[in-house]
Amino acid sequence: MATMSLAAASPLTASTPRGLAVPAPRAPPFLVPRAFGAPATRFAGLAAAPRPSGRGDAAVVRMAKREQELEEIRAMETENLEQEVVDLKGELFLLRLKRSARQEFKSSEFGRMRKRVARLLTVRREREIEQGINKRNSRKLDRKWKLGIVVGPPPSLREKKEEE
Repeated sequence: MATMSLAAASPLTASTPRGLAVPAPRAPPFLVPRAFGAPATRFAGLAAAPRPSGRGDAAVVRMAKREQELEEIRAMETENLEQEVVDLKGELFLLRLKRSARQEFKSSEFGRMRKRVARLLTVRREREIEQGINKRNSRKLDRKWKLGIVVGPPPSLREKKEEE
């Protein structure tokens, strides 16, 4: 009868032949922590490219511009704010007409105008919250406001008529 040692019958060594050492599992090289100051790269052969310093400056300028625009909007009276919303929606309508007629237009104007309308409406809602108007009453007031709008030509068409 053959005798088996406990080491040979162990489940840990059952899958590996005798005499072969199994290496310990290692983490992938991109997960290994690096020394401070050493560039962390995903692949050993590639070095981290230096980032252009001017790119972050543009984001700061855009942020400052947005803050300046918000201050300008908050300084407006509510009636002027609502009139600008109506004017911008008219301009958006004209842009959609130009797009459907395949005339020349700046596609970036869509996003710019929509964001401006959203900022104006956000400031309007902030003022309602300050007055203690809840969401449900705000919707009712919004419906009344929309029904009371007298639609006129947007500013760009008014300027063209004045020139003629």
